[in-house]
Amino acid sequence: MVGTTERRKSPRKEVSWAINIIADYGTVEGEIKNISSEGVLIFCEEPLRLNETYRMSVLPPEGKAIGFLGKIVWADAYCIDEDNTAFGMGVCLIEISEEARKYLGKLLSGLP
Repeated sequence: MVGTTERRKSPRKEVSWAINIIADYGTVEGEIKNISSEGVLIFCEEPLRLNETYRMSVLPPEGKAIGFLGKIVWADAYCIDEDNTAFGMGVCLIEISEEARKYLGKLLSGLP
C-alpha cells in the first residue's frame, strides 16, 4: 500500500467557522472546515473558479474578523462541475497582514 506524504507546512485545525468571499458577482458565504496559518478548506454553495484569487474574511465564533487574499488551489473531484467550478475547495493564503497572521496563530494555538 502506498502512503501519502503530508505536504503542508502548518498543521490544520478542524473548525466550523463562517467565511465571506468577495467574487465579481457579489459576496459568497461559506464555511471553513479546517484551517492553518497557510490555508483553509472551505465549502460554499456558490461556485468559485480554480486558480482565481478572492478577497476573503474569516469570521471566528469569538473574536474579530480576519481578512486575507486567498487563491483557490485545489478542489475535490466530486465538487467540480463541467465548467471547472468548485464548491469544496482548498485555499492558499497569499496575502495576509502580519497582525492578522499573528491573531490567527493565537486563535489556532487555543484549539485542540
